[in-house]
Amino acid sequence: MKRIAILGSTGSIGCQALDVIENHSQRFEVEVLTAGKNKDLLIEQAIRFNPRHVVIGEESMYKDVRDALSSFPIMVHSGYQSIIDCVTMKSVDIVLTAMVGFSGLLPTISAIKNHKTIALANKETMVVAGSLITRMAADNKVDIIPVDSEHSAIFQCLQGESNNPPEKIILTASGGPFRGKNLKELEKVTCDEALKHPNWNMGNKITIDSATLMNKGLEVIEARWLFNLLPEQIEVIIHPQSIIHSMVQFTDGSIKAQMGLPDMRLPIQYALGYPQRIKSDFLPRFLLFLLP
Repeated sequence: MKRIAILGSTGSIGCQALDVIENHSQRFEVEVLTAGKNKDLLIEQAIRFNPRHVVIGEESMYKDVRDALSSFPIMVHSGYQSIIDCVTMKSVDIVLTAMVGFSGLLPTISAIKNHKTIALANKETMVVAGSLITRMAADNKVDIIPVDSEHSAIFQCLQGESNNPPEKIILTASGGPFRGKNLKELEKVTCDEALKHPNWNMGNKITIDSATLMNKGLEVIEARWLFNLLPEQIEVIIHPQSIIHSMVQFTDGSIKAQMGLPDMRLPIQYALGYPQRIKSDFLPRFLLFLLP
């Protein structure tokens, strides 16, 4: 039984992670849930999954969360420092960092210093401090398992290839909801349109960043540090179907690709279950029909 701390449980990744955990309750147990301001959903999740600890980042909401959970054996904390502190507990095995933006950095550092496996869904941590994080993880012998679909794909392709460094990696991008539009058409797009990603179910920030392709720029930086690559070893291609999640090219010219239907629960489950692959029922199987 692996005990999980989910930092950012009320966000898109956090909610999908809880879906994975619920479907594999014999393997995973929720130890910590944290949220910034979404107290109502945090309370609902706490009642449903009964973690030992809950943290609401917004301190003014502490009393509401505490009172709502007073009849449950759940310890309630508040404030950013409590999020940093909760990952140090001996009862935590894996820390899923799914907080938004720069806020995920210090909790990730705290988790690494306390030798917790990191399931990384907070790319900004690597963007702002990739050199520090990778060095610290190596010094503490901590695994960082990426949850972003592209980086999870690269990570999977590199399994069993420790003696075969990649020549380059190829990150795929769907192109977002505005692929193919000209500049005149782009002048009229709305926020609602930007939030309608054609393939992925993600939080608002990453969905907007994907619509502008800014997210792909951040992923390039994240990949540089996660896989110890030079910038010129990283390429990006547009792949609208999002079936090939990313690829690795080796020095002999061969290419390995990781493929699957676009569902974030797949890389989340892979990260939580690593090094095992766990059977899933939530993902429909890809069918290939060969015409005569």
